[in-house]
Amino acid sequence: MEKIYERAKAAPQRVAFPEATEEKILLAARECADKGYCVSVLVGKEDEIINAAEEFGVSLEGITVVDAFNEEWLEKLIANYCEKYPLNSAKTMKRKSKDPMYTALMMQATGMVDVTFAGLTHSTGDVIMAGQMVVGLQEGVSTISSVGIFNIPGYEGSEGQLLGFGDSAVCTNPDADQLASIAIAACDTVHSLVEWEPRCAMLSYSTCGSGEGPLVDKVVEAVKIANERRPDLAIDGEFQFDSAINPKVAAKKVKKESKVAGKANIVIWPDLNVGNVGVKLVQQFAHADAYGPMLQGFAKIVCDCSRGAPVSEMVGNIAMSCVRAQGVK
Repeated sequence: MEKIYERAKAAPQRVAFPEATEEKILLAARECADKGYCVSVLVGKEDEIINAAEEFGVSLEGITVVDAFNEEWLEKLIANYCEKYPLNSAKTMKRKSKDPMYTALMMQATGMVDVTFAGLTHSTGDVIMAGQMVVGLQEGVSTISSVGIFNIPGYEGSEGQLLGFGDSAVCTNPDADQLASIAIAACDTVHSLVEWEPRCAMLSYSTCGSGEGPLVDKVVEAVKIANERRPDLAIDGEFQFDSAINPKVAAKKVKKESKVAGKANIVIWPDLNVGNVGVKLVQQFAHADAYGPMLQGFAKIVCDCSRGAPVSEMVGNIAMSCVRAQGVK
């Protein structure tokens, strides 16, 4: 994480915070500005933002406040946006701009900011819908998904206390093709973020054929698809969680040669039930920070945070998003 913070400070990105009257957003934006991780831009009704900052005792010195309801400024922004993205009409965007998240995303689409950070008062679905509409998808991508990174106290894995995971927020019940896409995107995102050589385990209740059924078949097929699409990546499975991360367990259960078994640095949940429960188990019992979910597949970096995230986790998520935005540039 220290490397990520140093990389964020090396080229601070402009981050728009459209939920700028929330205490945790103000505290996270303040901390990031103080530590030099980003240039914090608060987007919303100016007087409400100022009043909220005073109420929570947060200084706005050195932080930009954008009045998203200044009619003259907003009309210029919408005109610039619609010139660049003609599929969305000015009338539609004026209606959508009642929610500052859409205004922040238009600012991002036109190059005024580099990252949009939301999710504290908006659901993940709201953030995804807005991101798809306003900034669009990355070329060649059809499935939005998410990736995160655990920082687990006391864990001694192949990357120390860190472990990548996906998808815990977006794809409810991905089919084999979508699951393969999630794994490939997770490998690319994590590599760009922390410069690991990805070792990605596709998880199941079965390890290498120890169990049977359609749920296992889906993961087996996903591994096959991922390896065909990206033979340069170390993606393997199907593995139970312990077989994926514990070398001693892998030695007993995995009877084939594998670059991943027992030393995975990224794990891919088979569906959202497993992903959501898995993340919360690690957070609650291991007292881990789960940085993310980092949404993947947008043309620009759109960040969705968990509504229950502590400020420390949000700051890490913001720094990660900034490093990703550096990579996009």
